[in-house]
Order: sequence, then C-alpha cells, then structure tokens
Amino acid sequence: MSDELQQLRETFRLEASELLADLEATLIELEKDPGNSEAISSIFRAFHTLKGSGGMCGFDDISDFTHQIETIYDLVRNWKVEADTQLIDLTLAASDHIRDMLSPDLACSEAIENRTADILTLFRKLVPETGKAPKLLKQAGLAEEILGTEEYFGKLATYRIRFHPSADMFLRGTNPLLLLQELRGMGDCTIIAHTEKIPELGCLEPEQCYVYWDIILSTTKGMHDIQDVFIFVQDESEVRIDMIDDGETMLEPEDHQKLGEILIEKKDIRKEDLEKVLKERKLLGEILIEEGLVQPESIEAALTEQERVKQAREDRQKIDATMNIRVASRKLDKLVNLVGELVTVQARLSRTAADRDDQELLVLSEEVERLIAELRETTMNIRMLPMGSTFGKFKRLVRDLAVGLGKEVELITEGAETELDKTVIEKLNDPLIHIIRNSIDHGIELPMVRRDKGKPRKGAIRLSASHSGAYVKIRVEDDGAGLDREAIYAKALQKGLIQPDDELSEREIFNLILAPGFTTAGKVTSVSGRGVGMDVVKKAVENLRGAISIDSAANEGTIITLSLPLTLAIIEGLLVRVGPDNFVIPLSIVEECIELIEHAKERHGRHLINVRDRIVPYIRLREQFMVKGTAPAIQQVVIVNAEGTRVGFAVDSVIGEYQTVIKSLGRFYHDVQGISGATILGDGSVALILDVPQLIHLIEVEEYA
Repeated sequence: MSDELQQLRETFRLEASELLADLEATLIELEKDPGNSEAISSIFRAFHTLKGSGGMCGFDDISDFTHQIETIYDLVRNWKVEADTQLIDLTLAASDHIRDMLSPDLACSEAIENRTADILTLFRKLVPETGKAPKLLKQAGLAEEILGTEEYFGKLATYRIRFHPSADMFLRGTNPLLLLQELRGMGDCTIIAHTEKIPELGCLEPEQCYVYWDIILSTTKGMHDIQDVFIFVQDESEVRIDMIDDGETMLEPEDHQKLGEILIEKKDIRKEDLEKVLKERKLLGEILIEEGLVQPESIEAALTEQERVKQAREDRQKIDATMNIRVASRKLDKLVNLVGELVTVQARLSRTAADRDDQELLVLSEEVERLIAELRETTMNIRMLPMGSTFGKFKRLVRDLAVGLGKEVELITEGAETELDKTVIEKLNDPLIHIIRNSIDHGIELPMVRRDKGKPRKGAIRLSASHSGAYVKIRVEDDGAGLDREAIYAKALQKGLIQPDDELSEREIFNLILAPGFTTAGKVTSVSGRGVGMDVVKKAVENLRGAISIDSAANEGTIITLSLPLTLAIIEGLLVRVGPDNFVIPLSIVEECIELIEHAKERHGRHLINVRDRIVPYIRLREQFMVKGTAPAIQQVVIVNAEGTRVGFAVDSVIGEYQTVIKSLGRFYHDVQGISGATILGDGSVALILDVPQLIHLIEVEEYA
C-alpha cells in the first residue's frame, strides 16, 4: 500500500469517526421527532458520504454496507419506511459496526463479515410491501398527499441537467467523468461537453477545469437520486436539474419548444438578447448609446459595477473554500511546545536586558514580549474546542443506558459553545461518563416510582458548562432521589473510612463517595456496584489540576460540579520567593497581597490574619516545604480565593506576574503533595507551581488530626 493511500485511509478514519458521532446525535433527534425530514436527509447524506469516501479510500466493505443502509433511508425520506424505534436501534447498531470496520485489528475478520450480513438482513425486513404507506403518515392523514408527490418515481421521466464544475475541482480530488459515468448507469443518457472556455495551449492550466456539460437523461430514478450524484460537489459547482418530460403527458408535435425558447429556459441566453440578435447584431450598450437613451459613462459605470460585484463574489467563494483546514493534533502540540520555549527565552531576554540596563535592549525586549504574548494567546485559542464536541457523545450513552435500566431519561445540555483546551476535553470524557452513569443508575428513579412521588415519568439530567475566570465549571445535575446521607455514613463506618465520633459536615459526607472502592449498591451489575467510577472521576479531575464538589437534596436530585483550568500548557502566574526557592501561584485565583509583620504573626498564633476586619487563615510556605533559613521581619501574604475559600500564603517576597509554561515533574515526583508542576525561569532556575486546592486540603487534614 502506497504512503499516499495509507495517509488517505487515516484521514478517512478521522472524518468517518466525526461523521458517525454527528450521525448518532441526529438519530437521537429523529427518535424524538420521527417526522423530522431535515434529520432524515442528514442521516441519508451521512451514509452517502461514507459510501462515496469509503470506496475512494479503499474501504470497499464499508462502501457496500453503507450503500444498503442508504437505500433504506432513501425509502424513509420518500415516506415509504417508518422512522420508528426499531429503525433507530438498528441504525445505531450499524454505526457501532462501522466503527469496528474502521479498526485495523477487526476489519475483514469473519466475525465482522457475519455481523454485516446479520445487520443487513434486519434492515431488509423493514422494507414494506408495495403500496403500503407508513403508519405515521396514515395517522396524520398525509399518506396520500406525500406519496402523491412521488408519482414520477418508477416512470421513465426525462431530465435536463447543467453541470458546471468549479475551476479548481481537480485540486479537490474530484473526477467529474466518474459523476457522468454514474449518470450513464441510470438510464438513457446524452452528454454534451462545452469546450469553448478551453484556452490556447500556452495559457492552459492543467489543474484547472474549463469544461462544463449539459446532460439529457431519461430514467426511472427520481429527482433525489440524480441530486445525490452531485452531493459532494453541489456546494462549489453549478448544478441545475429540470424535469422536461414527466413520462405521462402527451404532447402534440407542434407543441414542442423552439430552439430559442430552450436556450432561454436553460438561461444560456436572455430573452432581450435573443430578440436583439434577431433584429441586429449590436451590443445592448452600443444600441442604447446610439439611441441617446444612456450616456457612455453610465454604460461604463454599469459594466464596472457588474465586474466588481462578480469579482467580489468570486473572491469570497475562494476564501470560504479555504476557511477551514484539518491539522494533525501532534503538529498543534509541537507548536504549543515551541511557543512555550519562546516564552522561556523571552523571560531570559527580559532578565538580561534589565541586568545590563541597556535602554535599546529593553525596548527590544518589551517588543518581543508583546509579540510573543500575542502569539501565545493565538496558539492557545487554536487549541480551544467547544464543549459541544464532547456533550454530543453522551446522548447515545443516556439513551442506551436508560433503555437498559427500564428508565425514561432526557439529557439537556447547556453551554455547548463554552471552549476548553483540547487536552482537557480529551481527558474529561471518562469522568463525565462515570458521573452520568451514576446519575442514571443511582439517581433517576423508575417511571412508576417518580409518578408516585409526583414527579414527571421522564427524569432529566442537565449537563452544562460555563466560564468562571481562568476556569470552566461543568455541572451534572439530575432531578432524581438524591444521595442517601445515612447510607453513605453507615457504609463509610463499615469500611473504616471514618470513626463513630467523627463530626462531618453534609458536604464531607457526600465527598466520601469519591473514596476508592466505595459503593452503596447492594449488588454488582454491569453498570455499578464495584466502587470504581467516582474514584476514577476524582483522580482524573486532580490530574487536570481541577476540583470537584457535590451537593444533594433528598428527592430533589444531585449536583456534581467540576472546576477545571482552561488550559494545561501556559498560564499567567504570580512569581513569589521563599528563601532561595521560587514558587508560582496561578494568577486567576489571586485577590491581593498584604504585609505580614513578625509580631502580628506571633500574636495570631493559629496562622490567622485580620484583613479589613475579616479573619483569613494563611499557610507558611517556608514551614510547609521545609525551606531552610530565617524568614524576614516583614513577609508578604498572597490572598487567594479557591472555590469560595479565602486563604493566604506567607512568602518572603512577591516578584510579580510571570507567563508560566507548565512542565510536568516526572514520574519520580508525581505524588508530591501541594505541587502541580514546574516552570523554567529566565535565569534557568526552576520554580514550582503550587496546587492551591490540594494545599488547602492538606492543612485542613493536619489541623483536624
């Protein structure tokens, strides 16, 4: 297999995965509204695209498989097959099967081939007997009206087709002759090529398409089938299809159209131009000027306007055609790493300029700093993806899990346009799956139970995302039974997680469900009972330097909130120093900096400080990280707000803001408490990035103990 074909197949796998994800979301919408013609057409186009692209990339098995399903959905959009739950279930199964066919490890195996045959057999059973209208249409009284619009289906109708491809069609990898060949296979076909636009050999561009075609096609196929031939090129090409004979109407010999009338109908010539040519062979502008009806300047202005509008629209079309490009994620990651290195070098340049006290070098350093800041911001924005790309995956999960548990559940999403770093989104998938599974299994009640409680039979899970400073808050809220406080407390006692004399707040009790192996389920099922899910959520969120909170009320539901940083690559930080060591505090949570005088610190005893008549606890970083040396008489306290909790960090000095390129500590330091990463400073030294939520938690545990 050539490298080009291999690359083409990999590209198809990526595009097919995205197409299947969109397909599943559309199928869920169609299940809610079986008469949604737009959704039906979207599903048909998805299978048509998979068929065409799959065949071109060498996935003949996928092309043949999707062709059969495409045929079924052609009947659906022609209102000959009902879009019921059975069809939706089968199509979702087909979507899963196509994913397996895309896998290099599973493709072409005997199990795959057998599964293909089984699914196609089930699809064929959905085809109704001839003449039967779908039940949905009969109930709506639309069967006769809608099926009547397809009266030409099956009759030998004649169509006139104008196919004028874009000049850059060859550059897009499309061969127009294959489209014409497909039309030939549909019936009696006459093709006329227009070659008048082909330039002299010296001016000819081999990669440009100069030819367009008129096709006269007599076929039993319907209009939809002809349109589908051009489905990949219709956006950038001129495709006009007109029925010129319906296969039924009997015309008298003298009723046929004259040559001029045909040209006008095809818009090859205007009626006025035809009449002018019949009278004299002069241009309209010349005639108008000669007659004294219009001044020459007006004609010139009109022609200039015409050409300008035409050129502007052509330019817009070219821009639209190249508006989006696909870039491999590894290339984007490399770009971000290079930008990070630039930020480090820029910090070194700024430090050197300051040490030398060279005014010209300082100005140059500031200009470089500004440009790199813009480059960093642009690069970070490129990495941002809307949360909707992740939210759409969960509709299928909710549907299948609810059906399996005998429950009725609706997933409501909000804030799909909220953007988050692609690395965070990739690592967020599994935690959200576990949370949603738990909400359906443990939270949402059975329909009969909900009815007895006075609730709607169908439960709701609300998945939302919103920005909060340099963080994104993701909430999973259900209207189920809520967490059982007593059951959680009893189970925690049984497992030795707490002691009988421990006094815990309600939130602390709810947080016990995050402990490894913790579960209140009575038995192990395929969905829950092993105590793994929420532990996975906790670890994943901590690895993302985020925080998780749980709120619940009996018979009202549970809210699980994840607070995650916008990016894991470069952040704005506040650089501080303790002895010889440097630390970085995320600037997004910093509120203010105040002085801490030594005698005031001793007077408070329990690490408390009065900030404008409000008592704020603080943490001495020198003691926390066992930094050697004596603290200065006047220290600085950096006040932060972490998840609504105001805490201070006592440091020797505050250096200032710093663009922080986040580096991992490596596996040997992975479990260091209170540190989330490191960064390299301009002088080559290393500064540690504080994990503020974890530090606060550590201090709380120590004081409680």
